[in-house]
Amino acid sequence: MTSPDRRDVVVLGSTGSIGTQALDVVRANPDRFRVVGLTAGGSQPDLFEAQVAEFAPAFSGLGEEASVEAAALRADVVLNGITGAVGLRPTVAALEAGNTLALANKESLIMGGSVVTSRAAEGQIVPVDSEHSALAQCLRGGRAEEVRRLVLTASGGPFRGRTRDDLADVTPAEALAHPTWDMGPVVTINSATLVNKGLEVIEAHLLFDIPMDRIEVVVHPTSVVHSMVEFTDGSTLAQASPPTMLIPIALGMAWPDRVPDTAPPVDWTQPQAWEFFPLDDEAFPAVRLAREAGARGGTAPAVYNAANEVCVAAFRDGRLRFPAIVDTVADVLTSHDVGSTPTDLSLDDVLAADAWARAEAHRLLEPTR
Repeated sequence: MTSPDRRDVVVLGSTGSIGTQALDVVRANPDRFRVVGLTAGGSQPDLFEAQVAEFAPAFSGLGEEASVEAAALRADVVLNGITGAVGLRPTVAALEAGNTLALANKESLIMGGSVVTSRAAEGQIVPVDSEHSALAQCLRGGRAEEVRRLVLTASGGPFRGRTRDDLADVTPAEALAHPTWDMGPVVTINSATLVNKGLEVIEAHLLFDIPMDRIEVVVHPTSVVHSMVEFTDGSTLAQASPPTMLIPIALGMAWPDRVPDTAPPVDWTQPQAWEFFPLDDEAFPAVRLAREAGARGGTAPAVYNAANEVCVAAFRDGRLRFPAIVDTVADVLTSHDVGSTPTDLSLDDVLAADAWARAEAHRLLEPTR
């Protein structure tokens, strides 16, 4: 018998890290979730074909247009697990269709800004990033006026403790060797540069309407505490679990309910040592740069994200040194005239800025820096 609480789910980016784990959650909880739509970029057609055969969704397809169409299907929740700017149009389509959006594609919110938030009803966007899921859970513990600041935790990536000079010759293979998380290649390299954490600062500002100067970043190497909320009376609530995306994915699809036995909890019978360190802005300037882009507003966050995507691809191809990723993003931002962007952003404005930033980044990368 079908449970009355069973949710129809559309999974965008089904062959990626988030998408495959989302389908693991569905597979383990057939009484809670039913897949009605699947889309992917097309890089793993055999895997996608197997997913379609297993879950038999009403709609399936490859490519951006398929994701836009799937996002607008009648569903209880659309999980956007796409990586990168290509997720923007599906995000907008899901919101305009009135679907609850479980958002792992942070780039679409960051680059879209008001284009996304203006289309979202209260509670329509549910964060799936582990940090923002943690914040959403901790925020249940107090009223908005009682929040002093949000504290995002960062693992520090594979190069924690290194100086800027130490980073000059690191390789893509080294950057992809994340110490605690198993993620896709772009997100993993973004975690190594801390661009990912910079994007998350902007994301937290947009999701929770907290000024960016009240959003802090602290390095927590073991990734057990996923983020914290500090309240005005001096108390801090933290969300802790082993480093797995299964919990925020399941919670995102079932929000505000939890899915029992999604993943093993922290083993409190064993000794625990949680360490926190300040962020090294000199070696890893990406967070500071993201704050600047967020403060400029308009299309600056879209430029930050687009330039970074080009630079990450160049680094993976061996055409750009690791420190030059963020340096080049900074150069593109410097060239961007945010003042020429209308205050009331449109989707076309954002897409135009994205295209400009990619072209400018490519221009700066020729000849190789």
